[in-house]
Amino acid sequence: MAVGINAMAVTFVAHALAVIAAIMVLVWSISYRGGLAWEATNKNLIFNLHPVLMLIGFIILGGEGNKNFHFAFYFHYKLQIASVGETSEEVDPPYTPAIALALGIFGICAAFKNHNESGIPNLYSLHSWIGIGVISLYGFQWVYSFIVFFFPGGSTNLRSGLLPWHAMLGLFVYILAVGNAALGFLEKLTFLENGGLDKYGSEAFLINFTAIITILFATFVVLTASAKSPSSNDDTVDYSYSAI
Repeated sequence: MAVGINAMAVTFVAHALAVIAAIMVLVWSISYRGGLAWEATNKNLIFNLHPVLMLIGFIILGGEGNKNFHFAFYFHYKLQIASVGETSEEVDPPYTPAIALALGIFGICAAFKNHNESGIPNLYSLHSWIGIGVISLYGFQWVYSFIVFFFPGGSTNLRSGLLPWHAMLGLFVYILAVGNAALGFLEKLTFLENGGLDKYGSEAFLINFTAIITILFATFVVLTASAKSPSSNDDTVDYSYSAI
């Protein structure tokens, strides 16, 4: 279902929110939590890589992949798979989703490394369970879409048949990823508050507002991806993201 909105204006808001979210998570991890490191005696510095990579690498870059290539309705606009079997234009290589997937895996590895070196059990929370499911679904989505839509490439009938399922799965995975990110912020804030962090202090507010900005960013990503694309016979302005 397409939404009749100006995708160009919406995507500008999404990009602005992405920059704000990235700055906020970096300020939190560096200024409040002490910095980032892969090897450190302070194991919290290793964990700090997790929210940074998952938000900037997976959620934000994944959102760019959502708008530009991989998820939602972009294939519908760019491939233009018609019943006559014509493809109107070439599709950009899936570099952005691949980078998002790699950074997401790296971010999860950082969490495992922190837990293993700190003697903390792994995969004990709902956040971790959903996270493994999300990264697995994202990887599956990327692999099968690469095979079907790029190389070696499926038939036109196969691509057109898989397109709606690809769109729905992509949108589902992205929304699930953002919801799990919010759950992760809540989990970490709860741990910090149980350890003595002021519930009404600046760090607590920063964490909560980072989660809110992340959700707003995802909302505008979904709106951009769902923007209506007029038919080729329509002389009105093309408000879909494919016009950008």
